[in-house]
Amino acid sequence: MALPLDKIAGRLAAAGYIADAELATAIGIMQLLKRPLLLEGEAGVGKTEVAKALTFVHDTELIRLQCYEGLDQSAALYEWNYQRQLLAIEAHKAGTNRNADTIEDRIFSEKYLLERPLLAAIRRKKPPVLLIDEVDRADEEFEAFLLELLSDFQVSIPELGTITAISVPHVVLTSNGTRELSDALRRRCLYHYVDYPDVDREARIIMARIPQAGAALSLQIARMVESIRKEELRKVPGIAETLDWAAALVGLDVTDLHEKSENVHETLICLLKTREDCARMTRQVTQRILGRVA
Repeated sequence: MALPLDKIAGRLAAAGYIADAELATAIGIMQLLKRPLLLEGEAGVGKTEVAKALTFVHDTELIRLQCYEGLDQSAALYEWNYQRQLLAIEAHKAGTNRNADTIEDRIFSEKYLLERPLLAAIRRKKPPVLLIDEVDRADEEFEAFLLELLSDFQVSIPELGTITAISVPHVVLTSNGTRELSDALRRRCLYHYVDYPDVDREARIIMARIPQAGAALSLQIARMVESIRKEELRKVPGIAETLDWAAALVGLDVTDLHEKSENVHETLICLLKTREDCARMTRQVTQRILGRVA
């Protein structure tokens, strides 16, 4: 059942996800039309967390398919339990009935079928959230295979025929933009670009996840991170890194970034993920940025 648009942001916030109005609207339309939602954006902006928050909103199961180069149907859809099939064949050989057709019918039944994420998602009675994470890392061939599922919510298994969804899952696809996705895939999805949050929303995210930070420190952290993202870094810190840093500062009893500037610089390892970025963020750079943070 689709939630009213004006309630979606509130339910997401209750799950710990602070969404902007555009994302809340996209999720509302996704639910209304029962269409997949493609979320595109830089790594670390919170795309995967949308699916996790939806799991809370709908009080349902999260089924995740992590995409990677070389991902194929057997890892994503189903596999046959070959060990059990071999045991069944051996047991059948030892019996009186050795009819080949009978053996084949038995070993290619659902009893020997191993569900993988895509098949599991369409066979749940209660619609789960299906997260197809980093779809841009999968090959174009696998992307083409997804089209049947996203169009008709059915899949074809040669030994069993066409399996149609018992219920339509809430499908979220994420992409970091490492390669261009096909027009065919995009046409089957609603689309939303997830950007880094502005200062006010990032401060609200910090307060929602780390209440001990308080409003003043959360705002300082959000402003500092915004300035750091403008530096020429190889790996721009995402929201998860911001939350790690906020947790570290709270753990060190920092209540004001200006009062413990040494702690501020030393804990930037929570934000910086490469040797080059650590070398670039000298104490002088930290002080320069900190001077702009009220």
